[in-house]
Amino acid sequence: MTLYPLIFKPIFKELIWGGADILPFKGFDKDDARKIGESWEISHVSDNFSVVANGSLEGQTIDDLIHTFGARLLGKKVLNQSGLIFPLLIKFIDARDNLSVQVHPNDKLARKRHNSFGKTEMWYVVNAAPDAVLYSGFSHPVTAEEYVQRVENDTLMEVLNKYKVKTGDVFFLPAGRVHAIGAGCFIAEIQQTSDITYRIYDYNRKDAAGNTRELHTDSAVEAIDYSCYPDCQTHYTSAVNEAVLLASCKYFTTNLLDRNKPLRRNLSDLDSFVIYICTRGSALIKDNNGFEIAVNQGYTALIPAEISEITITPSDQAVLLETYIF
Repeated sequence: MTLYPLIFKPIFKELIWGGADILPFKGFDKDDARKIGESWEISHVSDNFSVVANGSLEGQTIDDLIHTFGARLLGKKVLNQSGLIFPLLIKFIDARDNLSVQVHPNDKLARKRHNSFGKTEMWYVVNAAPDAVLYSGFSHPVTAEEYVQRVENDTLMEVLNKYKVKTGDVFFLPAGRVHAIGAGCFIAEIQQTSDITYRIYDYNRKDAAGNTRELHTDSAVEAIDYSCYPDCQTHYTSAVNEAVLLASCKYFTTNLLDRNKPLRRNLSDLDSFVIYICTRGSALIKDNNGFEIAVNQGYTALIPAEISEITITPSDQAVLLETYIF
């Protein structure tokens, strides 16, 4: 069987902090009252397997695909590195309220504690309210002892970098970096396949029963990178009809494609699947076998590794995030 560009059914997560923007962004009923905080676009997280939404493989899960097609889907290199696990989790996040301050373990610690991948990730700001902010990293060096004290005395936010954000801003978040998404942020997130989060501060919020959410203060001590970096934001120069590098690490490489002209992409040397996340407009993606799919705003396409070439044709102007493992 010949593989083709794949679209998956979104996995919607109703969350207390979720907003009202994900559903209309994806073309769903704008009057739907659900508070969708996250839409998982491609997921191989346990109990959250993505399901194919197009073509002859419709109804099969990403787990089915990996076990059936292996390197044809993932690439030989990726299969050797990750085994029979799709290594990336792709999300849209809509924060109506502030998310908790969090940190994620690296591969070594995650494997030791949870038999899991660690969680390095990146954010691309799709939309932002005028006063929206993100937090990433410490504003000055902090020790483990000071971190614990600041959680206990409610001053942790005083030592976090606070960034006012706008559409197109990018943040790369290696495992270990303390971070938080602020209210009014709508984000595309690319991360390792992991759902491990250590919550370290939650603004002392209480639920209707007067209970606070569990914090993982002690678990996070060994996971946190206490260093102070000059700037935790990724800076780049946008360019229409050029591929602009946003992030590159051993877990993923991501380019920004802002297109109003067709693009022919030779993928034969990558030995990796390629993901296209459409954050604005729409585009047709046609592969070297003649298969064609429309990728509209809010949707994500997975190009299997065996596909050697694609042509991306924007309907007018399209903005896509291109991600693969290099």
